[in-house]
Amino acid sequence: FLSIGTNDLIQYTLAIDRADESVAHLFDQLHPAVLRLIADTIAACQAQGKGVTVCGEMAGDTEMTRLLLGLGLRSFSMHPAQILAVKQEILRADAGKLKPWAEAVLDSDEPAVLLGL
Repeated sequence: FLSIGTNDLIQYTLAIDRADESVAHLFDQLHPAVLRLIADTIAACQAQGKGVTVCGEMAGDTEMTRLLLGLGLRSFSMHPAQILAVKQEILRADAGKLKPWAEAVLDSDEPAVLLGL
């Protein structure tokens, strides 16, 4: 299986140290490059029959749950305090119907708008 650590992925992809106050505001989990890396990794794992998990703050962010489901993610790893809220989002979602919407988010110049953020 593969585990995507979103905190480090975002930091290294965007060359931003989120602990550095002078650039921390640039840390963006919705940056198109970050979303594309996650989507492509999930798709590649599925094509190879390998399990993939997303961990880090993104996995426990309920505003990201529907997007990750739409990208094909089925395994989340998060802090125990976040489990109930994410589980509720998953139970309310229809993952099959989310796929076209998730693809539109990936193609968007402003993914936050499609996420309602």
